[in-house]
Amino acid sequence: MPDRKKLGLVFIPNFADWEYGLLAASAVEWFGAQAFSLTPDGQPVASTAGFRLMPDRSAVSDENEDLDAVAVIGSDQWTGAAAPDVAPLLKSVARRGGVVGGICAGTLALARAGLFGEVAHTSNGRDWIASHLPDYAGSAHYRDVPHAVSGGRIVSAPGSAPGTFAIEFLTLLFPERLAEMGEMRALFAKEHANNS
Repeated sequence: MPDRKKLGLVFIPNFADWEYGLLAASAVEWFGAQAFSLTPDGQPVASTAGFRLMPDRSAVSDENEDLDAVAVIGSDQWTGAAAPDVAPLLKSVARRGGVVGGICAGTLALARAGLFGEVAHTSNGRDWIASHLPDYAGSAHYRDVPHAVSGGRIVSAPGSAPGTFAIEFLTLLFPERLAEMGEMRALFAKEHANNS
């Protein structure tokens, strides 16, 4: 039996409760991955709703050399001057050919790490990301769309798109299982098909 893919999810204080569930649960339940919660210093953090998360690991790159993928979950604290620096972890996973993703304000961590330099990407709006990082590398590759975007092994999404974020991320992590990705898309689409 092949080794299970390992996915790390980075959380910081006030993380968005709605942005990681589809990705983490689908990766584990449907695709057999192992998921690990990471915080910058390995200490517990609370979500927007006030739920406390006790992480499995810190986000130090040396502690996560076994990860095949990492996703940065949004929080309004990514927009501040004191946002944690997780660039070493993101760059390490990217260098190994792993999948690196960011959703909502978590996309700022990818931009700060220079991962948008040559790839198509998105965030919470062109003006929004420019207001926080006006000179980030790769701004010319920005796509102003309401769904997730993948460029190379990098996935990004606005905070309103956790469904397409999960699907794009898992498509890169499990390219041999495209038929199941189609089933996921169809399943998620049903929610909006006839809601008049």
